[in-house]
Amino acid sequence: MDVKTIGFIGLGAMGDGMTKNLLKAGYAVRGYDVNAAAVQRLADAGGTAAANPAACVEGVDMLIVCVFSADQAEVVLFGEDGAAAVLKRGATVVMSTTMSPDASRSMAARLQETGHLFIDAPITGGKRGADAGTLTVIAAGPEEAMAAAEGPFKAMGDRVYRIGDSAGAASSVKMINQLLVGTHVVAAAEAIALAARAGADPKVVYDVITHGAGNSVAFESRIPNILAGDYSPRGVVDIFIKDLGIVTEAGKALRFPLPLASAALQQFLAASAAGHGGEDDGAVVKVYEQLTGVDVAAAAKK
Repeated sequence: MDVKTIGFIGLGAMGDGMTKNLLKAGYAVRGYDVNAAAVQRLADAGGTAAANPAACVEGVDMLIVCVFSADQAEVVLFGEDGAAAVLKRGATVVMSTTMSPDASRSMAARLQETGHLFIDAPITGGKRGADAGTLTVIAAGPEEAMAAAEGPFKAMGDRVYRIGDSAGAASSVKMINQLLVGTHVVAAAEAIALAARAGADPKVVYDVITHGAGNSVAFESRIPNILAGDYSPRGVVDIFIKDLGIVTEAGKALRFPLPLASAALQQFLAASAAGHGGEDDGAVVKVYEQLTGVDVAAAAKK
């Protein structure tokens, strides 16, 4: 299928950049989000605003879903004014929502019953990658669907990994990615808070670590915002409660011990319980600050 018009549900931190890159690549994009301001941003960029999920897929060749959770994806596809009932038969649903492998398989089965193709296609690269069009797409789906998605994937990312033909396979790989990112974010927050507690200059610590073996993508990207006291959301604390929850539930089902992922999940839970769930995930540092009385941003300003 030659895809020309794309429906896109979920215009948040990731969807905003993804849709703009689709527009730049010449695709017509119809978008929906529960946040009216996000829908207006798409309209201002040249897309078409939709009032609900059903309206979002009228006349489109493909639907991309990038919402917070599997539950939200179920609602926009099969709930009131759901997209699945209106999306034309044979069209492809690209599921870029991070969910458990079992949830992905279940959704693929339901869409097969409604006559639609399904690609299990979680993404990684963060808001920066979404804005720049450099996301990594982890995809599993039938040949026909993957062929249809080739152009849109190239518009949104610079690398596509095909992980087989069956739903759930790509979500399994994304689950491992989130285990690492979540634990790395907590480790970065723990390290920079310890630096402040020990009296080291956090800015010097950042420079040293980013030029040494202790560096990570999480450390390099989160610590500058922590040093600036900037917790405006790029990826929020509550996302990792969901994603590390997927990891730990899989661990239980597989009888696989996950001590590091479980500890990281507890730190994100503590941050959310303290009122920081909607802040950038680097706000997990506030758990350490509140426990020890340090202020990393203040220490960086001295």
